[in-house]
Amino acid sequence: MVDLQDLGRAIIRGDSDVAFALTRQAMAEGAEPKDILDKGLVPGLQKVGDLFESGDYYLPELIVSGDAVARALELLEPALGRKGASFKGKYLIGTVKGDIHDLGKNIVIMMLKGNGWEVTDLGVDVSPEDFVAAVEKEGCQVLGLSSLLTMTMPNAARTIEALEKAGLRKKIKIMVGGAPTTAEWARKIGADAHAKDGPKAAKVAAELIGKG
Repeated sequence: MVDLQDLGRAIIRGDSDVAFALTRQAMAEGAEPKDILDKGLVPGLQKVGDLFESGDYYLPELIVSGDAVARALELLEPALGRKGASFKGKYLIGTVKGDIHDLGKNIVIMMLKGNGWEVTDLGVDVSPEDFVAAVEKEGCQVLGLSSLLTMTMPNAARTIEALEKAGLRKKIKIMVGGAPTTAEWARKIGADAHAKDGPKAAKVAAELIGKG
């Protein structure tokens, strides 16, 4: 039988081949998909986040561990859906208008999925109007606005303003992130929270809906 702690250790090492193989073996042996997530992937990913925050891991390690989780989730997500396993919630994310960078956003998505979130990715260069339409359609609990360029930061503020005008602002929690962003700026534009990186984003998102 697969020791799910070994799966967690594979995530910490960023060994995607081993993570994929152990996930497939655990499923073949009849392990519950939610147990594979909660006892293998999530603890490994949380440890990676801790190592990143302490400065022991850097962006390259974060990326390869995220890739390892993504490969395991390719197998696990369909099974989680069939089993009806509960996720933390639904998360909507996109890079704001004028910004075509997606590395940071994609790392956040991997961290969220590994921590039990169902994520809808709107991609890059997303207009305030498109964010509003998606919030209205998707019924998500949290919206993540990514801005990697200082010149595009005002578009995060414009997105929040558009949600207010549409009467949707109170229906969703809003997080902002990206290299030039700060917690002070997030408060100034009316966001609910700021996250500086993927591991932090997963923690803050859970706290926003009372599941931290």
